[in-house]
Amino acid sequence: MKRQSYDGVVLAAPVTIPYTRYSTETAHYWIARALRETLRAAGLKPTELDGFSVASFTLFPDTPVGLTQHLGLSPRWLDTIPMGGASGLAALRRAARAVQAGDVDIVACVAGDTNHIDSFRKLLSSFSRFAMDAGYPYGYGGPNANFALLTDRYMQEYGATREDFGRICVAQRANALKNPHAVMKKPLSLQQYMDARPISDPIALFDCVMPVAGSEAYLVMREDEAIKRNLPFAHILGTIERHNAHIEDPIQLRGGWTVDIDELWEMAGCGPDDIDLLQTYDDYPVISAMQIEDMGFCAKGEAAAFIRSHDLTVEGDFPHNTSGGQLSAGQAGAAGGFIGLVEAIRQVTHTGGPTQVPDARRAAISGFGMINYDRGLCSAAAIIEGAQS
Repeated sequence: MKRQSYDGVVLAAPVTIPYTRYSTETAHYWIARALRETLRAAGLKPTELDGFSVASFTLFPDTPVGLTQHLGLSPRWLDTIPMGGASGLAALRRAARAVQAGDVDIVACVAGDTNHIDSFRKLLSSFSRFAMDAGYPYGYGGPNANFALLTDRYMQEYGATREDFGRICVAQRANALKNPHAVMKKPLSLQQYMDARPISDPIALFDCVMPVAGSEAYLVMREDEAIKRNLPFAHILGTIERHNAHIEDPIQLRGGWTVDIDELWEMAGCGPDDIDLLQTYDDYPVISAMQIEDMGFCAKGEAAAFIRSHDLTVEGDFPHNTSGGQLSAGQAGAAGGFIGLVEAIRQVTHTGGPTQVPDARRAAISGFGMINYDRGLCSAAAIIEGAQS
């Protein structure tokens, strides 16, 4: 069956609450700040909001249901998205269809997490039953070791080098230096990347995201509502989502995007050559390389050559992770699944400020999440276009 378009539904009021390395506040605090700012941007009162979607790893023991009481909300539509780096796009898909069906008028999609001194270790220790049973008893824990194996296999399979991954990291740091919200404030050279201390061979320091506290949000609403409120907005051209794809692969060198990518571009009515910027989920640079391939910007195994022949900075010919991405702006838990989407909305509505790509019209965003022992299970993608088109 041909997918129904998202005509009449738009994205607006993207906000980022500046990240901080550690916070003594709860996730509730960070979510509340992002919600307040996105409502303020749209001139909405909390009582006017009838839809609420939440993604958070550190909200426990509360849930979005409990948040409605904490925040004084009374929505008629409520959702929680437990998909890590695919959460922002999954939230978009569900909220857009609910608005389109008339079940809700305006949905605030919010992701936020806190980061205490020991919270990341505690999160990893109970992340999944797979990890608890199959890895941790043997002293094998956390994403670094998993992604080290994946990175090593990718390098052997396709001839990629650490320098290739370093080019992704260096370009993203250059972008982050333009982003006032980014945690990483020092320039990064390729030589510094190569000389960084090892973490889990072949992964070194600058291949790893930095956990932070922070939050981000955007609104999903009808187009006429955005026009009435004089809000810059983005159209949704197409989306896809896939879970536990390619279960026959002994190690993950491709993601679920490959299953539905042709349908995504057909629905969007454009192709990779028509995209002005790409936002990939970048917990490690190898995952960004994988997404560049799986989204159709180059053939499988050719991301290294593609990276060598393109400038990935804001001013370059292939702007990528223009905010600095998670590798240089920071990873705020499940909010890491929102960072690329929120930045893409800013870009195509020409509200990107210092990271703005000139004349940006269309953006592609891909999400990846929930590393479950040996692979990420969730993948999603979207193509959006600014209303000026």
